[in-house]
Amino acid sequence: MLAPDDPNATTPPTTAPPTTVSELLAWRAAHDTDRVFLVIDGQPVSFGELDHLATQVAAGLGAWDIRPGDRVAVAAPNGLPWLGLFFAAARLGVALVTLNPRYREEELRYMLNQSGARLLLCPTAMAGFDFVTFFAGFCAEVPTVERFVFLDPPTDEGRFDRAATFDELIAAGARAGANATAGAAATGAEAVPGPDDPAVILYTSGTTGMPRGAILTHRSLLASARAQVGHLGWDEHTSTVGSLPLNHVGGLTCGILSLLVAGGTVVLLPAFSPAAVLATTAEHRTTVLSGVPTMFVMLLKALADNPVDTGSLRQVIVGGSILDPSLARQVAATWPDAQLINLYGLSESSGAAVLSAPGDDLDMVTRSIGVPIGDFVGRVVDETGDPVPPGTVGELQLRGACVAAGYWNMPEETAETFLPGGWLATGDMVEADADGHLAVRGRRKEMYIQGGFNVYPAEVEAVLGTHPSVALAAGFGVPDPVYGEVGAYVVVPRPGAAVDPDELRAWCAARLADYKVPRHITVADEVPLTPAGKVAKSDLRRRFQAASQCGSRAGSASPGRTSAPPPAPGQETTGDWP
Repeated sequence: MLAPDDPNATTPPTTAPPTTVSELLAWRAAHDTDRVFLVIDGQPVSFGELDHLATQVAAGLGAWDIRPGDRVAVAAPNGLPWLGLFFAAARLGVALVTLNPRYREEELRYMLNQSGARLLLCPTAMAGFDFVTFFAGFCAEVPTVERFVFLDPPTDEGRFDRAATFDELIAAGARAGANATAGAAATGAEAVPGPDDPAVILYTSGTTGMPRGAILTHRSLLASARAQVGHLGWDEHTSTVGSLPLNHVGGLTCGILSLLVAGGTVVLLPAFSPAAVLATTAEHRTTVLSGVPTMFVMLLKALADNPVDTGSLRQVIVGGSILDPSLARQVAATWPDAQLINLYGLSESSGAAVLSAPGDDLDMVTRSIGVPIGDFVGRVVDETGDPVPPGTVGELQLRGACVAAGYWNMPEETAETFLPGGWLATGDMVEADADGHLAVRGRRKEMYIQGGFNVYPAEVEAVLGTHPSVALAAGFGVPDPVYGEVGAYVVVPRPGAAVDPDELRAWCAARLADYKVPRHITVADEVPLTPAGKVAKSDLRRRFQAASQCGSRAGSASPGRTSAPPPAPGQETTGDWP
């Protein structure tokens, strides 16, 4: 069993600590009314102003007959309306279904119907996509959605029966009575959500099967946020650029709620832009920079092209997927005065659950995602669920108040992941060392078996990432007539660097067992990403299969050392995507 690091989680000093998201915001509004919490489009928003907006929106929802236990959805860029709806729903005891604004027909049809959302907040248009026209024709596909609330007024020609605006939502609350208690208009009585009530339904990426709506409760969200704040030592002087999407725990819990717990400041951007993040960091002298590895690849390139002063940073946090050693060294060299920190969490843990320990040096950060935080506990188990000794690869399971309450209306899937005793089966294969540091070896379902040997792509990706020419590597197993499965890896070169697949194979052969050496290496300028900013390996696999079916393998090269028969002709791949 992995012992937690036991920091003193930060909690506002009250005789009765807030147990819900809405209570926490109300506490901050009462004690730090005029202190700036958010900066949006250059405009400061205090704790008191955000609380007032939440009250207005909650009254509007109540006037529209949204009741405790209902669900409302948001598919919008980061912004004040997004947060206003989130905190209003939390105040009413309504769960917010967080959707990516890039979702289209299939995702929206499934998620809105599966959650039973009664209202959707979205923009009129975004990135050239007309949401008003789309939903005018699509609304029959999602019959539970009674109102489509647009951030801006639709044109008279485009407006349809169920269309409304965010301003109309607020006006509905005002008409219900300026002094009406939020929730009273909906229920006729004070609505008091409890800590174990759903606050968020967040759909996982659905890499296998249908997406699953993780039920994040008030308790689980606050537990993760408080553990993160306590572990990292954040306080009212902590500030960050909020560029991660709010529809994911990276933006919502690790960003907004953690800074709400700390009493710090978030400079919120509508979406990630390398230039905007760097410029905002320089302008506001923020102290924390967070992102997934692919974001940092782009940030380093943008900083090289246009240097700005980001010396205010004291912590650089990388999460979402494995941090390649070469990228870690680049980040550490770019911000030598900042502590480099790995963050591990997932939707089902409501946010961060494992972080680099305070004393971890660069070598440890390149080898390990850290240790469990707060009072969370981790264990590494084999296929039968029995704990394995340090140094043995097994599945990571977590237990603590951060664990979600299951998947929305999916009892079988819930039973597979949320286990007796409060354990969460993460699906991640890890190895613990003697002092409890965890190293990720890959996803349980990403593992492939080459010639009878288990191979975890994350281990090979980490070795490829140590090569000075490689910025990013992503791998997966593909069918092979000789070995059953072999590894296919896509590498993105560092800016200005040339990548030789044969050299990379030799690099791996000197550092890994022969059966782990990649058989297929493809060079690409970029890789597809999931909405959460992780590498979309399912898309990479489809590209590889399509290229293979078209017979577009580009040459062959020695696969490196092997203890098994050589591969069939044409089974090794070198070169770029066709």
